[in-house]
Amino acid sequence: MTNPVPTFATLAGWIGKEIGMSSWVTVDQQRINAFAECTNDKQWIHIDVERAKKESPFGTTIAHGYLTLSLLADMSYEIGIVPKEDIVAAFNYGLDKVRFITPVKSGARVRTRATLAEVTEQAGGRKLLKVNHSVEIEGVSKPALIAETLAVLVGRPQA
Repeated sequence: MTNPVPTFATLAGWIGKEIGMSSWVTVDQQRINAFAECTNDKQWIHIDVERAKKESPFGTTIAHGYLTLSLLADMSYEIGIVPKEDIVAAFNYGLDKVRFITPVKSGARVRTRATLAEVTEQAGGRKLLKVNHSVEIEGVSKPALIAETLAVLVGRPQA
C-alpha cells in the first residue's frame, strides 16, 4: 500500500502535516566535482581531496551548500510535493529561509523530510506552497540544512 500524497484539490488539508521523506541520495566526489564545474565554484575544500585530508577541519572534501540545496528539487518530486495528476505546471518561486547547518562530507547520503507549511490561493487557478524541508545526513544528528521553499502550482482547468 502506498502512502497518500496531496492532490491539487486536497493541498489545504495537508498544512502542518509531513508530506514525506525522500530516498537517500549519495553526495559523492563525482557529483561535487560536476557541481564545481557547472558553477565555477572550485574552492579547494570541495574538490582537492588530498589537501582536504590534510587541512580541512572535516578530514575530507565537503559538498557545496548550494549543491545540497539543489537536491531538494528531485527529492520533492519523489515524495509528491508536486501533485502529478491534477496540475498543469509547477514553478520554483524561491526561498524564504535557508540555513546551512552541518557540512555534507563527500560520500555521505542525504534525504529530505518535508512538511507543508502554507497554501495560498492565487488568481488563475494557482496555489503558492511553502514547504519546510530538513535535509538529513545519514548517521548525523544535526541536519545538513533547513529550508523554506516556495512553489507555484497551476491547476488543471475543470472540464
